[in-house]
Amino acid sequence: MKTCTGALGACFVALLAVMTYASHTVYPTGTTMYQPDKCWNGFTIFSAKVTGEATLIDMNGNVVKQWKDVSGFPARILPGGYVMGYIGTRPLHQDSTALVQADWNDNIVWRFNRAEEIRDPDKPAYWSARQHHDYQREGNPAGYFVPGMEPKTKGGNTIVLAHKNVTNPRISNRLLEDDYIYEVTWDGKVVWEWLTSDHFDELDFSEAAKNALYRNPNWNSMRGAADWAHINSMSVLGPNRFYDQGDQRFHPENIIVDGRQINVIWIIDKKTGKIVWKVGPDFAASAELRKLGQIVGQHHAHMIPKGLPGAGNILVFDNGGAGGYGDPNPGAPTGVGNAIRTNSRVVEFNPVTLDVVWQYLPSTAGFNDPSFFSHYISSAQRLPNGNTLIDEGADGRIFEVTTGHEIVWEYVSAFFADPKETQNGVYRAYRLPYDWVPQAGKPIEKAVIPIPKSKKRVTTQ
Repeated sequence: MKTCTGALGACFVALLAVMTYASHTVYPTGTTMYQPDKCWNGFTIFSAKVTGEATLIDMNGNVVKQWKDVSGFPARILPGGYVMGYIGTRPLHQDSTALVQADWNDNIVWRFNRAEEIRDPDKPAYWSARQHHDYQREGNPAGYFVPGMEPKTKGGNTIVLAHKNVTNPRISNRLLEDDYIYEVTWDGKVVWEWLTSDHFDELDFSEAAKNALYRNPNWNSMRGAADWAHINSMSVLGPNRFYDQGDQRFHPENIIVDGRQINVIWIIDKKTGKIVWKVGPDFAASAELRKLGQIVGQHHAHMIPKGLPGAGNILVFDNGGAGGYGDPNPGAPTGVGNAIRTNSRVVEFNPVTLDVVWQYLPSTAGFNDPSFFSHYISSAQRLPNGNTLIDEGADGRIFEVTTGHEIVWEYVSAFFADPKETQNGVYRAYRLPYDWVPQAGKPIEKAVIPIPKSKKRVTTQ
């Protein structure tokens, strides 16, 4: 299964790819930097080769466990050494066939694949979950470690981000591969569902955006459908200070999602289905939005869970690249992908005031150039000590940074999806405590001191 940027203009996407991979032809993989006393130490789970095998590493980059039959979109570890991910894909689509939970010994202990019966040409009909990009197990709102909030492992519901093919002439005259969210019980009963296209008018597109979207709703000729919104993250808000203060928009059961193709982050009221909070698509619509700044092609927008530093704020990997629909410009002559930026940032902001609380971008990282840039995939996780784990996905680079922007751990994926060893992307990464995997035990933590650039010499003798 491969993730894609969509129809943003072939030339510009090609340029992004060159920019992303042009910095080195030879570079180290594995853990390249590690200060144990400044890190929140634990295991890290990610998917090899973008959405391949679920892979668990220690702080020194050693592979602790790899589930060969379970892939991650994303991969998650649950307490007790369980892994969640997917088995099986639909060719040319981003759908996974079955969402599963496996134990440490690779036994499947839970499976769901009964969302839709697929009838592709020249193939027998089969059932599929149609899951893509995200899912959340009950008990943990954001899907990563939160003190006192453990995802259920032997029961509980799962909320799934999936696809459903629909037609909606208000959006386009083309078939839409729409983003569909459903909640399924442990025994496989779907008990709640939500379809993005039903709420098109609530997203407040301008007439220019509607016109551009109608003409080209991110059409994919191989799929024969349009991925018009491209939601890539979905999570429950969980307990938070804003709801405690009486703001009903932030009910703990409400769901936050982001659409990378439309440059919008929004919250769904779980009871009514209505969109009750959003930022985008127009980031010039108010002084508060202009202060937050344009968000482009974002991934992994979520509310930092209660019990972690920054709880209640929104944390998002703001990719840059190209995204959105609107007025044509020289970089987007059709108005598709009309917001363009050639660097990334991780931004944490207050969802009520839209004030930026913290961010990581090239200037705060100590270099004022586009070096920090992943135009697709990627994620950010707030850690219990206040550090942030960042997945600069396109480069396969995962690093931990302090509130003062010091990098204290860095890992470059050694798993490549192509024989030329240029594509080692990591869709999403999560840090978890050692005791969630009792089978592995606590490994030795050995500091890794980066080699100064002046010492990086290749000699023939």
